[in-house]
Amino acid sequence: MRSKNFTYEKSGVSIKKADNFIKFISSSTKKSKKSGHFKNIGGFGAITKLPSNLKNPYLVTSTDGVGTKIEVANQLNKFDTIGVDLVAMCVNDLIVQGAKPLLFLDYISVEKIDSNKLKNIIKGIISGCKLAGCELVGGETAEMPGTYSKGKFDIAGFSLGVVDKDKILLNKIKEKDLVIAIPSSGLHSNGFSLVRHIIKRKNINLKKNIFLKKELLVPTKIYVMQVLKLINKDYLSACANITGGGLEDNIKRIIPDNYCAEINLEKIKTLKIFRWLKNQGIDDQEMLKTFNCGVGFCLIVKPSNYKKINKFFPKKFKPYIIGKITKNSKKVKLSGKVIW
Repeated sequence: MRSKNFTYEKSGVSIKKADNFIKFISSSTKKSKKSGHFKNIGGFGAITKLPSNLKNPYLVTSTDGVGTKIEVANQLNKFDTIGVDLVAMCVNDLIVQGAKPLLFLDYISVEKIDSNKLKNIIKGIISGCKLAGCELVGGETAEMPGTYSKGKFDIAGFSLGVVDKDKILLNKIKEKDLVIAIPSSGLHSNGFSLVRHIIKRKNINLKKNIFLKKELLVPTKIYVMQVLKLINKDYLSACANITGGGLEDNIKRIIPDNYCAEINLEKIKTLKIFRWLKNQGIDDQEMLKTFNCGVGFCLIVKPSNYKKINKFFPKKFKPYIIGKITKNSKKVKLSGKVIW
């Protein structure tokens, strides 16, 4: 007997809902588009013109996600900041190379399209793009029944930046340069599997814990605007985005051979959320390896440039010295202990 009435809708995928969501994204991005740009949302590919003021432009790319922070968003039914995190995790990597973010694309995969949830995520992405000075030009929303359990989803982002060759931050670090910390806004988007493990093991009711409810979904700080101004003025020797792996692993990635970033951990200004985590029974080494511990971004600058950079940051994110560059075969040396 021939089977009848098989439809994509009955398999769990709604083309109509997906089309309506694309229309929502298109109308939302129109408000932030710059004149002269192509209409990209809903097409097969995005078209973007390279800036004309660069003599020798290089493209820089980055892709990332937000890890299991999405599970906290699901648990608290709050999705308006997770999109900012997604943009931040990508564009904060671009500026490490000296690149200005140009465009952003997202990928959202869901068990079933929930219009309100997706609209809030997209609003966050658009907000993040505005903070980074780039444009959301496209993406993909995949409804995947049977792959994700009910209500579950994942998001990923891709960003493209551009930098003039003489502004690329490579091999500019010198002995006696200072290591400068820029405060984080909180956990950013790293270490959430450990955070969730603690919450589960200690039977903490996340919805009733006012402190955690507020702190865990604070969006990742986007450092683009401030850092690009410093790059344009040639105030930076290098910089590092402090994400998974913590301070040591991320700074190590930008230090040239035979140089060392000597960091005094006692100088770090920790935030309340990290003191709370420390008090749950995490040792210092694990804290430093898993979390940013209050340092969201690092700058390497000449001593003469240190005072010049302060005015570019608001009070909450004022830079401060945590170390210096020396000659050594070990790329990072940590001394002292974090004062929690």
